[in-house]
Amino acid sequence: MKRIGIIICGRYQSCGGGKCFRSMRERTGGFERYDRNEQLEIVGYSTCGGCPGGNVEYVPAEFLKNGCDVIHLATGLIVGYPPCPHIRQFKAFIEQHYGLPVVVGTHPIPLKYFETHSKLPFWDQTGMKDLVPDLMAESRDVMESYN
Repeated sequence: MKRIGIIICGRYQSCGGGKCFRSMRERTGGFERYDRNEQLEIVGYSTCGGCPGGNVEYVPAEFLKNGCDVIHLATGLIVGYPPCPHIRQFKAFIEQHYGLPVVVGTHPIPLKYFETHSKLPFWDQTGMKDLVPDLMAESRDVMESYN
């Protein structure tokens, strides 16, 4: 069994997590890395706390108390505009301080966001595409199903 904690962007604090949980069931996006026969369990779900991400310093400790094996930084941190400028620091801090692997992304990028972001310079200028190869590898049909 793999126990997962999810950290979402503070802008989306009212998000119910439906796309993330669907993606986990379907093994798409950031969850594609897990074998379909491996049981996955969510042991925590929280926001980053809003910019600049104050909860990132503390939330992983709570996840660890619940047996967390890996933390996923939600896709909303990527598709919100502008994308989170702190995401690389979040990943580095959690991995260094807590010793937990961090996956950037949960659900596939919805096609409507992908098409808009692909026309804007931010993803190319910041190397954001290189940070989320699992999300960029999804088919058009899968991305569209997450609109």
